[in-house]
Amino acid sequence: MSESISRPKMCFAKSKTLALITASIALFTFGSAFAQDEKKALKFSAVFSEQDIRADMMRKFAESVSEDFNVKLYYGGNLFKQTTEIMAIQRGNLEMGNIAPQDIATQIPEFSILSSAYLFRDAAHMRSFFDSDAGRQMKSLAEDKLGIHILGPTYFGTRQVGLRSSGKIETPEDMKNIKLRMAAGDAWQFLGRALGANPTPMAYAEVYTGLQTGAIDGQDNPLPNVKNMKFYEVLDQIVLTSHLVGYDLLVVGKSVWDEMSSEQQERFQRAANEAIDWSQEQHLANEKELVSFFKEKGVKVYEPNVEAFRAYAQKMYQNSDLSKNWPKGMLEQVSAM
Repeated sequence: MSESISRPKMCFAKSKTLALITASIALFTFGSAFAQDEKKALKFSAVFSEQDIRADMMRKFAESVSEDFNVKLYYGGNLFKQTTEIMAIQRGNLEMGNIAPQDIATQIPEFSILSSAYLFRDAAHMRSFFDSDAGRQMKSLAEDKLGIHILGPTYFGTRQVGLRSSGKIETPEDMKNIKLRMAAGDAWQFLGRALGANPTPMAYAEVYTGLQTGAIDGQDNPLPNVKNMKFYEVLDQIVLTSHLVGYDLLVVGKSVWDEMSSEQQERFQRAANEAIDWSQEQHLANEKELVSFFKEKGVKVYEPNVEAFRAYAQKMYQNSDLSKNWPKGMLEQVSAM
């Protein structure tokens, strides 16, 4: 009798224990999902590829801020095309982007000084500017007029000219009639003319095919980009004009930034600084190795008369309507740094 009564009690005890465990698991799962939902989702858009060093930079950044934010990364212009990211941020359709200073100059003419040829000597010079009072002045201008908060400049190499033709280039005069792919926008197109070339607008993703078919004669990009996009497969030569220290600006929407607590802003900025520093180191090391890599692939790599290119470009800029919008005295400040 006692045996027949004790069995149901044991079953009941086991069922109760199982129910408690199940409830605990469900509560934990719900709690984790709720915590995940509490994190603000931030969409990031860039035109560089998933294989780019800057893609790794952003993965490092996303991991560093994962306690506060769920950063979703989109590469290759798949979410927003180049030049459209700023408008997407302004409309609230995008929270973060890697924005070219040339694209900012389209809406803020003063910014064209920061995309002019031979302005910065190297990556360190460029970073020093953005850490200076003059750099903070320009960042504030972008925040006030465009509603974007600049976290920092993301160096991706010094821009060089790559051509599918074999004729040697020594001076800007040798670039005459060369159809040089440049991104759309006045600042980009003027840069092409400042090199003596005939600039042709073309989307970044179409450059390989453009070179392959002869729709364009050349392109200008830092060496890491030339490798990542395999442009060297359709180039005969790379001319080390070193005409522009290549960088974009890692930005977050001002409204998103303003919603953060001061502690979150500090963590967010620190994560950006660390990721940007890492990326710059990787790019500088990569650039040193790539000249040999391209030569091994059969591409001629050489330096032209850089002083002739510098003099030609600076004269073009100083005599242009673009320079009329430059902040007074800023060119001298940058040169003196």
